[in-house]
Amino acid sequence: MWRILAVAAALTVSGCSQISYDFTDSVLPLAAPKFADNDPVHSFEGGAPHGYAVHGIDVSKYQGDVDWRKVKRGGVAFAYIKATEGGDRVDDGYKSHWRGAKAAGIPRGAYHFYYFCRPAIEQARWFIRHVPKERGMLPPVLDMEWNHASPTCTKRPAPDVVRSEMKIFLDALERHYGKRPVIYTTPDFYEHNIAGHFRGETFWLRTVKAHPRVTYPGRNWAFWQYTGTGVVPGVAGDTDINAFAGSASEWRDWISKNSI
Repeated sequence: MWRILAVAAALTVSGCSQISYDFTDSVLPLAAPKFADNDPVHSFEGGAPHGYAVHGIDVSKYQGDVDWRKVKRGGVAFAYIKATEGGDRVDDGYKSHWRGAKAAGIPRGAYHFYYFCRPAIEQARWFIRHVPKERGMLPPVLDMEWNHASPTCTKRPAPDVVRSEMKIFLDALERHYGKRPVIYTTPDFYEHNIAGHFRGETFWLRTVKAHPRVTYPGRNWAFWQYTGTGVVPGVAGDTDINAFAGSASEWRDWISKNSI
């Protein structure tokens, strides 16, 4: 058995509204995987995600058509949908996924993939232009990772510049949506740019072979992306799957406090 890491208690940035969490350090039972996996990890270092009660997916155009009602029946509790990238790209699957998840009654939010060759404020405005402020949607997400596959931008700014631009983006979205965005990141990007900073923010962490406490020591988190090869009814092909850092009742509380 293992223990849940406490999620960030408050937002500390001056002038920003606070997001409050009150998770207990509850003990999780051992459990079988909730979903199948095309490339399963049989022993996560530090504890597996399967004891967490609430799991969701994140999708983009690469998932193609999704049967969202089947997704919900399969046990998916939430979905994050790629909306925008940089300052001039909208994901081809965004509108259909956004409508489909809502029609199926799945709590959903949108995320932005950051592009290092465009000012943060331009990217924030692009996201705001394309993602409606809808009652009940999950807080937006800023996806921060090295976009090594980009054919047009291989720039890697200095860590202090990265952090400054992140704050500009986060602040702009909070002003518009009324909720502080969640930060998604990967181990290499985190180690180079974020470790030791952004202590008051809410994090969504990718780690596919170990518990976040191992990969991101000392970092509180709300979401854990534990596989990119998951099998979810209603989605063809591999799917990212995520665990929420709390019980089902804590998830309902989180939704009530943090939905827009």
